[in-house]
Amino acid sequence: MEPSNIEEAQQTEDAMTSTDSTQNDLHMRPSVTGFPMPDDAPAPGACIRVERPEAGLAVVIFDPPHRSFPIFDAPLLRDLDIVLSGLEGDTSLKGIVFTGRHPGQFLAGADVEAIQKITDPALVVQAVIAVHALFDRVERLKPRTVAAVGGPVPGGAFEFSLACDRILLVDGKSSRIGLPETMLGILPGWGGTHRLPRRIGIPKALDCILTGRLLPAKPAKKRGLVDRLVHSEDLVRVAIEVAMGRKSCRRASRGIWRWLIDRNPLAKAIIRDQALKGVDSKAHGKYPAPYAALDLVLSAPGASHSTWARREAEAIGSLATGSVCKSLVGIFFASEAAKKLGKRADGSEPSRPVQATVVGAGVMGAGIASSLALAKVSVRLGDLSSKALAGAITNHRKEVDKRRRRKRLQPHDANAAIDHLVGVEGLVGMTQSEIAIEAVAEVLHVKASVFGELAGQLSDDAILATNTSSLSVSAIAKDLPHPERVVGMHFFNPVKAMPLVEVVRGEETNDETVTRTCALAIAMGKTPVVTRDVPGFLVNRILGPYLDEAVRLFVGGADVEHVDALMLNFGMPMGPFVLLDEVGFDIAQHAAASLHAGYGGRMAPCPGLTGMSDDTRLGRKTGKGFYDHPKEGDRKSKRKLAQDLAHFQTESWAGSLPDGEITDRLVYAMVGEAARCLEENVVESESILDLASVFGTGFAPFRGGLWSHAKRVGLGAVCSRMTELHQKEDVQARGTGAERFDPAPVAAQMVD
Repeated sequence: MEPSNIEEAQQTEDAMTSTDSTQNDLHMRPSVTGFPMPDDAPAPGACIRVERPEAGLAVVIFDPPHRSFPIFDAPLLRDLDIVLSGLEGDTSLKGIVFTGRHPGQFLAGADVEAIQKITDPALVVQAVIAVHALFDRVERLKPRTVAAVGGPVPGGAFEFSLACDRILLVDGKSSRIGLPETMLGILPGWGGTHRLPRRIGIPKALDCILTGRLLPAKPAKKRGLVDRLVHSEDLVRVAIEVAMGRKSCRRASRGIWRWLIDRNPLAKAIIRDQALKGVDSKAHGKYPAPYAALDLVLSAPGASHSTWARREAEAIGSLATGSVCKSLVGIFFASEAAKKLGKRADGSEPSRPVQATVVGAGVMGAGIASSLALAKVSVRLGDLSSKALAGAITNHRKEVDKRRRRKRLQPHDANAAIDHLVGVEGLVGMTQSEIAIEAVAEVLHVKASVFGELAGQLSDDAILATNTSSLSVSAIAKDLPHPERVVGMHFFNPVKAMPLVEVVRGEETNDETVTRTCALAIAMGKTPVVTRDVPGFLVNRILGPYLDEAVRLFVGGADVEHVDALMLNFGMPMGPFVLLDEVGFDIAQHAAASLHAGYGGRMAPCPGLTGMSDDTRLGRKTGKGFYDHPKEGDRKSKRKLAQDLAHFQTESWAGSLPDGEITDRLVYAMVGEAARCLEENVVESESILDLASVFGTGFAPFRGGLWSHAKRVGLGAVCSRMTELHQKEDVQARGTGAERFDPAPVAAQMVD
């Protein structure tokens, strides 16, 4: 049974920590919170050290031996319970400092893995209320309490800090603090929806909670999230002085604004309306967490302690056990696993490149070069066209200036980013580069020729990375010296916005090359996935059937805007026809031809797109595709449906299809190819496939990725539906391409 209120939870905690309990008893019970105790849990008291450097002072250090980075897991919360019992009974204390094992490491928040495993909402409520009780005890401590924090301080770590009297943060580049829980489909459930508004006011608190941003040190101080910034070497010393009352550290007063806003029904109604519009524009009703967080923050002022604690716990219970949270947490774990691809098998990290070469100053090459320069890599961008080089440099400067204006770059970092990119005509002065990335025409001999010329200039261990989206990495490397250093590094357009990079392992590519390439992608702020060298690799191979099915629906008489709207409602960031316009008809046709050559009739493209295309109709780049697009720089005009589309719709069968069938055709075309990718070990796991589908195709994150969605629907149901689609008259009439809806053997085996 869960406690009926926060006071009852407190009584439960007091009983569990009675002086009659033995250390062995504490170790034997699951946890004081209900979170499962891990198998490697250390003995009670091992996770937290308490030092007494002077009379009246306690320095509490979170230092769990079973974690390289501390988190609020069951052992640490158990030991916090023990430590608090000792502090509460010590009348000699004047000040208490809570800190991490070193200034750059405090706590990483809650144990997300434990939350992921809990499926009973009642257990979540019980666990959350129990942690509330612990944090309340921190808040009620009579000595002055100071949280001395540094490095990343997300979620539960920040909520713990909010329970302290003062918060000191290291003024360093690694410091980030905030409440990112809504990004994982939950909300700040350990007091964050109440304590943060109380500290900084409702408007600022809502911005922090709903965006989920982790703020750097100076913006965090400016917004009032912390009370003082200190140098890392001074963190604990200054915290001690503040805790003992020997150094002043005042919290910014909110004055009359607290009463004008927080307790004003009209003001809160206005805030709710504005915030709700922002939430709707991003969540579209698909993500319940920001809506729940909004309600909790606005209802917190004036609510009793037990009321808002109960509300938080119940909200967390509902969210944490829901499918959206499970999906987002799954993507989070997959993303975290991808970060390890930049480390060798022994855990060591390769040195990141200091100098790089990018060949090709087109859209992709320019984007790659700019991203490298922003990652503090010196880049020589080579191209035969002085006009293309000038355009690339100009666009890079614009991107840097935009980041500078938005305070995402300090002036000196912005100047350095501009200096890091140099344009050169031809391939000269590349000898010092540790990696060369080509982004030239999708022609095998052209790419091989570029690498052949570069190989004569670069050292034998310099990486040769191709940005090809369709050509074989092994074929490009075939006649080059040291083919083991040739790798695919497939970025997506636009480079600055798309988070995924496919790192493609050719037949000769060695592990060191793959690791170094992944490490560079991570340094650029990207998420790498390693794929086999197959036509289309992973993302384009999955996306190809989706786009082709959309074209077939169009030719069959489907309404373009309606299909786009259906996929937006499904959770895609844009509809397939908008996407085709963005990609470009020429690029889409080239990719389709490559997939057809690689996989035969299953990937046979619909001729509809070819029939629409000419030099003036290639999509957004020419201003006309399925839609008419405004000219670049025209922010007032919006895209409009092209008026001549009926001319290209030669059939009518799709015009009467139910919405559900349209969605199934598009989604299951992707699912079928995803199953074959798993069958062929194109990627190592289902989670990587999910990650790539979300970050590469934009597949709805709240559905957990393409394969997770299929499993949630049920692979048996998916296979049955695909078989039904395969038997449709229009599908059978294709001649080639009907095989697309044949369930892959691996899917059928999983059903069995």
